[in-house]
Amino acid sequence: MPGRPSPLRVCHVIHDLRRGGAEHLLLDLAELSPVVGLEMTVLSLMEEERRSFADDLRAAGVTVGTLGLRTRWDPRAARRTARLLRRWRPDVVHTHLKHADIVGAVAARDLGIPMVSTLHVVEDEAGFVGRLKQRAAVRARAGTAARTIAVSDAVRRWYLDTHRVDPKTVVTIRNGIVDRTGDPGDRAAVRDEWGVCEDRVLVVMVAIMRPGKGHADVLEAAAMLPAGSPVVIALVGLGPEHERLFTKARDLGVLGKRVIVPGYREDVGRIMAAADVVVQPSRADALPTSLIRALAAGVPIVATRVGGIPEIVGAEAGNLVEPGDVGGLAREISRLGDDPTTRRLMAKRARERFEEEFDGWVWVGRLRDVYEEALGLGPDRWS
Repeated sequence: MPGRPSPLRVCHVIHDLRRGGAEHLLLDLAELSPVVGLEMTVLSLMEEERRSFADDLRAAGVTVGTLGLRTRWDPRAARRTARLLRRWRPDVVHTHLKHADIVGAVAARDLGIPMVSTLHVVEDEAGFVGRLKQRAAVRARAGTAARTIAVSDAVRRWYLDTHRVDPKTVVTIRNGIVDRTGDPGDRAAVRDEWGVCEDRVLVVMVAIMRPGKGHADVLEAAAMLPAGSPVVIALVGLGPEHERLFTKARDLGVLGKRVIVPGYREDVGRIMAAADVVVQPSRADALPTSLIRALAAGVPIVATRVGGIPEIVGAEAGNLVEPGDVGGLAREISRLGDDPTTRRLMAKRARERFEEEFDGWVWVGRLRDVYEEALGLGPDRWS
């Protein structure tokens, strides 16, 4: 990159730093930001928990602050946020998720700092109270954010179809990641740990075990695979559905035979190196990071045609089925399991797609452009 861009200070405001998709993206951003001249700070609204990303961010050289609130809707949040922003003096405030959008908008407006917001999820099944909170966040963004970033075209369409906002202020920037894929030695080590021989086809799902992610569909699909299929399926993760899914796998007769449940893992890059196929049969998903990691590792994908998933997979990096189509899911898993030639072709296209669309350097450059736009549209920087 010729020359070094002038420094631009960005404070990311988020509700908490527990281990989740939006939160993990901040860790990737911490590694990428300095190259494009972004000086990054992070403010978490909630109390800091053990095993959160706060320590990882600090280890990466990022200043992390926390308001220590016990509820996201604490009325003191905006005042405390403004106090910290006044000390940090950022050029731009970047908010993530609706609670932070509301708090960050109040503080940014009071201090005259340009704001950008990112929409990470589609919220189309909210109850009455949820809809009230959603509308409050929409008003906050519409009144303060120079730009609202949708992580996929699907999210942007949903947002514009659901809320009355100016389409010119809502832009799509798909998330990127730092490629942390493991090496061939990791492939062998993980498969040895799980007891999966090299002649078996390892299909991996990496996702929090909660309703809507499609874990139960994977278990039912596993029970439908032919007896001689080489496929072994690993469900990696924990969550509120863990016990129910464990019981379902046992009742279907696939636990320990066709399906293994390794639990929560942080070494996702090593797991992707071990995988032959990645599966994600979500009922709804904005832009699942695990599938972007599959592209980076050059792993074919079987997933559902919902949300931003088709934008990740494209035409050649995997196969898509309709949500809830368990039979179709089983057929596509079985088909790839039996066809190493197609897996190799899809793996090549997956890696190419990652480099074209989802490499972290592409992502962070696009973010810098949006921040520059916000500065041009908003008030002057700190004097």
